[in-house]
Amino acid sequence: MKDRKQRALTPYLLWAFLIAWALQIAAGPMYRKGNHIVYTALLSLSMFAPMLAALLSGAGLRGMGWKPRLRGKLRWVLAAWFGPAILGTAGAALYFLLVPQALDLNSSYIRAALGEEQIALMEAGGLTLPQYALSSCIAALTYAPLINMGFAIGEEAGWRGVMYPELKRRYGTVKGRIVGGVIWGIWHWPIMLLAGYEYGTSYWGAPVTGPLLFCLIASAMGIVVDVLYDQTDCIWMPALCHGAINAFAGVPTLVLNPAYANGLLLGPLMVGLIGGLPMILLAAAVCIRDARKAGRVS
Repeated sequence: MKDRKQRALTPYLLWAFLIAWALQIAAGPMYRKGNHIVYTALLSLSMFAPMLAALLSGAGLRGMGWKPRLRGKLRWVLAAWFGPAILGTAGAALYFLLVPQALDLNSSYIRAALGEEQIALMEAGGLTLPQYALSSCIAALTYAPLINMGFAIGEEAGWRGVMYPELKRRYGTVKGRIVGGVIWGIWHWPIMLLAGYEYGTSYWGAPVTGPLLFCLIASAMGIVVDVLYDQTDCIWMPALCHGAINAFAGVPTLVLNPAYANGLLLGPLMVGLIGGLPMILLAAAVCIRDARKAGRVS
């Protein structure tokens, strides 16, 4: 099985990129036309490209830990579920501490994003903006990671289940994870360039700096997520963490000044340089630990 997965890495990557990039390229025009339903559907489908690539390349999906055996591993489950919210909150707090004028407690960003018509319909149904913000936070901490896990497994079965183990075998744990993170980041480039995914289109250095920064963020996230996989031998744990990252992704915008919407390259989201700093530092600490461990072994 290991030999088969080793031989399958190149065709796996070709399939993962071909399928996802085709869907992302199709999604770009949908976003620009305002057809967000089709745009979201295409992006959701693209998340299953790595899993499909694992099958088409011959790597397969066996031996990834589909049946959870988590006795004695509760702390890793909790880390996967709540860790992204903790790291994301720390990053957002750091950003607002350094850029206090970006903090807006009047839900102005959400008001601008939803539009007055949508807000009127929402309030007619008995849901105020503060209640909407609170419910969004509760969802991000409770059921949203579980729902998102169902989509994230499409990526994790390919990235952490097929690609990362082979890259770590070839280049060592630290270099393998970093290379894997860069690949993961590049995989998102078409939708970033075509639809302003993650950073918009008017940030400093667009459209170059966003995709490059995202490779750094993806590398940090990939390291943290892969640690959870190594510690649990259960593919659902990186999927849960990935789902929790996606669930918390937009929460800091609940208190963001709309005037700083073009500054997402810095924060307050986890994909920003400041907003993502806690995740980056944690990933760096893991790399240093693993490098020292590898040095002692050699």
